[in-house]
Amino acid sequence: MADSPVLRSGFAAPSTPTLRTRRARWKDGRLLLGVLLVAITALAGAKLLSTADDTTAVWAAKRDIPLGVTITSEDLTTMNVRFTSDEAAGQYVAADADLKGLVSIRAISKGEFVPRQAATTKTDSERTELPLSIAAGRLPSDTAVGDHVDVWVVPKDQPAAQLWTKVRVVQIDAVKGVSGSSARRQLLIGLEGKDPNQLPKTLALLNTGEPVVVRRGR
Repeated sequence: MADSPVLRSGFAAPSTPTLRTRRARWKDGRLLLGVLLVAITALAGAKLLSTADDTTAVWAAKRDIPLGVTITSEDLTTMNVRFTSDEAAGQYVAADADLKGLVSIRAISKGEFVPRQAATTKTDSERTELPLSIAAGRLPSDTAVGDHVDVWVVPKDQPAAQLWTKVRVVQIDAVKGVSGSSARRQLLIGLEGKDPNQLPKTLALLNTGEPVVVRRGR
């Protein structure tokens, strides 16, 4: 039996396409690393911009300033400083502070930020200062330097008497003693403008009882 004729044509039989599995680009480790680096860089840049202006301008000594001289802008230069807290910044004279009549009450070295405790007005430098030992319960717990207070005395079995009105707190230390009524604070007040001739009489009255401090509004 003769073989069946094979039909031939000019076209080859279609081939089956090869299936290739393509890895998704987002799964590429290098791509992920690149995206991560871009994100970190963007965050670091944003953080840097947010803190760029987080500084405080304060006065610094342009040259050595001896004790007892009137300080002028010629003696100072401004410095932008990033302090750790507002409390730390408040210890120095801000660059926008009024320098009129400012006097050094201790020597200030060249390059040193000018401390508030190293410079004061001429009026303050000529004041009379009086230390008072106050029971912790007889003054506001948050009394601070610069507050204006009235000082009273409460004699035993007698009406309270006012000793000084609107005097400035120059210095205040931490609580001393054990606790409660036995704890005391050392207060230094400025008596500028007060009649020094009245001081002996006032101190005698103070000796009759415990002093009480009433703070004026801030």
